[in-house]
Amino acid sequence: MAVENGEWILHGTAWDSPERIRSWRELIDYVDRVGFLPLFQNEVKGFSVEEKTSPLFWWTGDPEQDPWEWRAIVARSGRVAYGKFFNKKAGFISLEWFPWFANYRRDGYDFDARWEDGLAGYRSKKIMDLFEAREEYASHELKKEAGFGKGGEKNFSGIVTELQMQTYLVTKDFRQKRNRKGQAYGMAASVYAAPEALWGYELVSSAYREAPEKSFQRILDHVRELYPETDEKQLRKVCG
Repeated sequence: MAVENGEWILHGTAWDSPERIRSWRELIDYVDRVGFLPLFQNEVKGFSVEEKTSPLFWWTGDPEQDPWEWRAIVARSGRVAYGKFFNKKAGFISLEWFPWFANYRRDGYDFDARWEDGLAGYRSKKIMDLFEAREEYASHELKKEAGFGKGGEKNFSGIVTELQMQTYLVTKDFRQKRNRKGQAYGMAASVYAAPEALWGYELVSSAYREAPEKSFQRILDHVRELYPETDEKQLRKVCG
């Protein structure tokens, strides 16, 4: 997605293209097949949900046709990971590939070990500590409980994005707030969880035996195999 002449333009594929992803089910199958996929267009040409779908139904609210709605359905399914994993932007990672991302992005550290070695900030710890008592938090709940907002800590969205980039958090759902009568209102908010709570520590940490840099090279080589024309600098920007 890019701004052209002051307008947001989606760079999708033709409706009748045989390569077009046609449903959230096909999107899950595609992510499982290719391993991982950013949501929007990026430096690697063709490497996004945006470029694999038609631009006609984005933001229409139709769950059968709208890729923006698909992201919530796919996240909710638990069949692949969703979060801000690619240059601080959203995308999907299959459960087969998630351990390699976790190994590289965490540099072999569970969060507690990162904190003990002085490699994590106190604001990140305030957020992660909350997940010891609860499996999930909607973004507005997490922000309040961790002490961010007016008169409190700053840069909540930046810290949560960093924790997703490090694979300590994923987006497991999107839900609206509810009033005292239980009625939903407003825009749906991200619901965060630790990947270990969704898929188990054994799966998430299963690539820890490998050197983190080797896992990163594995990721780069995989994208290079899919998109051989990609410049090395662009590739590292998207996947690093």
